[in-house]
Amino acid sequence: MFKLTSLAALMLAGSLISAPVLAQGKPFATVNGQAIPQSVFNAFMAEQKAQGAPDSEELKNAVKEELVRRELLSQEAKKKGLDKKPEIQGQIELARQAVLIRAFLADYVRSNPISDAQLKAEYDLIKTSLGNTEYKARHILVEKEDDAKAIIAKLDKGEKFAALAKQSLDPGSKDKGGELDWSAPNAYVPPFAEALPKLKKGEYTKTPVRTDFGFHVIQLDDSRALTPPPFEQVKPQLQQRAGQMQVDKLINDLRSKAKVN
Repeated sequence: MFKLTSLAALMLAGSLISAPVLAQGKPFATVNGQAIPQSVFNAFMAEQKAQGAPDSEELKNAVKEELVRRELLSQEAKKKGLDKKPEIQGQIELARQAVLIRAFLADYVRSNPISDAQLKAEYDLIKTSLGNTEYKARHILVEKEDDAKAIIAKLDKGEKFAALAKQSLDPGSKDKGGELDWSAPNAYVPPFAEALPKLKKGEYTKTPVRTDFGFHVIQLDDSRALTPPPFEQVKPQLQQRAGQMQVDKLINDLRSKAKVN
């Protein structure tokens, strides 16, 4: 049994924005003399099928009933003059724009497909930036350089890194002894990334490492050869990323040429 996206559910979710029916054509139904175009029915059917509903007479009847209910409520809203309110007209315009934008971007992506060669080039670039080694490190982040120097002095005297990490300003690692996940250097800000390859297993930085976050004391727990996932495994993510970059570039280009007063 399919579940139709109901009017009530949309209203409860706060996602229903009533927009004027601009499409003309053969009506599939009339409600109190007001025609509902076939194109509206077709669009709603396509939306439901895209969500997994099977194409059946049951679905068609359910869609018709839902659109009739919407039309009835829309007519009642117009009787009360709600469609004339500026804030409602603003919401209607936003809904209209959203539909047009979605259609335009879908058409743009179809007309400008990203080739496997482009994706492979991006994959190779990312793989190169990752390097050949990943590191298992831990750190203690403090606000002042003197505090970092004091921590280093305590480590020199034999105090445990994990115990000292409880004072760290990094909430994600302080309760784990300052431990960080396995990562390539480029996962960190440059000064932090530059410090890692200089350490041997078990060593910690003898001078504080300054970043925009504060001062770090870093200890290298281990390192290993980095084996990136194969191209085919990450291809969907690369496709999504490339598509987003493509759309961002389009928007930036349009914005740079636009005359805005």
